[in-house]
Amino acid sequence: MTVDEVMQELEAKGSETTRKTLVRHGAKEPLFGVKIGDLKPLQKKLKGQQQLALELYATKNSDAMYLAGLVADGAKMTRKQLDQWAASATWHMIAGYTVAWVTAEHPQAIEIAMKWIDSKKELMAIAGWMTLSSVVATWPDDSLPIPDLRALLDRCQKTIQSAPNRVRYAMNNFVISVGTYVAPLADAAVATAKKMGVVEVDMGDTDCKIPDAESYIQKSRRGASVAPKRKTTRC
Repeated sequence: MTVDEVMQELEAKGSETTRKTLVRHGAKEPLFGVKIGDLKPLQKKLKGQQQLALELYATKNSDAMYLAGLVADGAKMTRKQLDQWAASATWHMIAGYTVAWVTAEHPQAIEIAMKWIDSKKELMAIAGWMTLSSVVATWPDDSLPIPDLRALLDRCQKTIQSAPNRVRYAMNNFVISVGTYVAPLADAAVATAKKMGVVEVDMGDTDCKIPDAESYIQKSRRGASVAPKRKTTRC
């Protein structure tokens, strides 16, 4: 399929109700309002079409950008391409999910994310923290820089309350991911969650709430010391 053909199919799958819902959650125009479930058949059809994924992301259409993240192979992207994706993310869902998913597949994901979390641009920082969340959930512990991650837990505890609004959500998610999936830091993450206390994030005109990190870690472990690593964080 060409990018124009995909865009036509996305438009056909869109609905005004879904579009309004996505906008209420922060999505930026243009978008057709396609439900994520309706993107799955397209994801299977387009799997492996790397160039098409890049073209879809470049449209700036929120539905197409999200689909691009479902199709693209982050391991095949250059660092320049990943930086461009992070810099051109239009809202927090694209930055925190689409960009993070593909970046976590890149061999330099941690180095890239560590640079992004220092950005003064909120969406770039979100992409960095959420990439780290995806990395710790999918990479084996023996390939993770445990001392660096421990230092980031300390950074979250000390700075999360003063971080930009949606960055707080991403930092909280990072603590949850470390506590859920990284055995050497499982207890440290729980301790960090306790010290952070209540983290407040303005979720806009939605019913969404930021999860309590400590209780969410325990729930995600399902009685085990840590949860099994995931094959991917795409959803």
